[in-house]
Amino acid sequence: MAEIFSLQTRRGPALDAAAKEIRNGGVVVFPTDTVYGVGGDAFNQFATARIFEIKKRPRSMPLPVLVAWPRQAWALCSEVPRAAADLAAAFWPGGLTLILPAADGLSLDLGNANGRIAVRMPAHDDLLELIASVGPMASTSANLSGAPTPSTVEGIRAELGEAVGVYLDGGPAASEAASTIVDCSRWQPKIVREGAIPIVRIEQALGRA
Repeated sequence: MAEIFSLQTRRGPALDAAAKEIRNGGVVVFPTDTVYGVGGDAFNQFATARIFEIKKRPRSMPLPVLVAWPRQAWALCSEVPRAAADLAAAFWPGGLTLILPAADGLSLDLGNANGRIAVRMPAHDDLLELIASVGPMASTSANLSGAPTPSTVEGIRAELGEAVGVYLDGGPAASEAASTIVDCSRWQPKIVREGAIPIVRIEQALGRA
C-alpha cells in the first residue's frame, strides 16, 4: 500500500523511503519549488514507462529530468550554449527548465525527445538531497495529463492512487505555476512556456531588454 511520509515530521525516514523506492524502479510523488512532481530514476526505462502510464501522458510529450547541480545537467547534454549557461546561472536552482541537445549514447527513454533533453535544478532542499542520493530523476507534474495539479498530497493520491509507491508530503504546493521552459537547443533561445519565472526576466537575462 502506498504510504504518505511527512517531510516536516519524518524527514529522514521520508527521504530514505523515497530513495529506496526509486532505486527499486518505483515512482514517487514529491514537493518541488513549483507544483508537486511525480518521478523516478531517469535511467530506469521501467520507471519512466510507469510515469507515462500513471499520468496517461503521450510519449510525444517527453519527460524532463531533475538534477541536483548544474554539472549533472550538462553531463546529459552534447553541448551547452552560452545562453543556457547564462540562464542557469541566473535562475538555478529555481523554476526554469532548459531544453538542450542530448548527449550521444544516453540510455534514457524519456519519450519522443528527438535528440533533445529538458533539464531543471529545483530550489527545494529536500528534493535536491533526494536527487543527490539517487541521481537524475525523470519527473513531471503530479497529475493526470491535461488536468490541473492538486496542491496537496492527499489530492494527488486521490488522483494517482496506488500506482505511486511513496508520497512525500511537504505541505501545500509552493506555487500553482509550473516551471518556465526555454528551448536552447537551437541557434536562438525560444521561450516555450511561461511559468514560475516571468518572460520579462528571461529576456533580461538573455540581454534582450
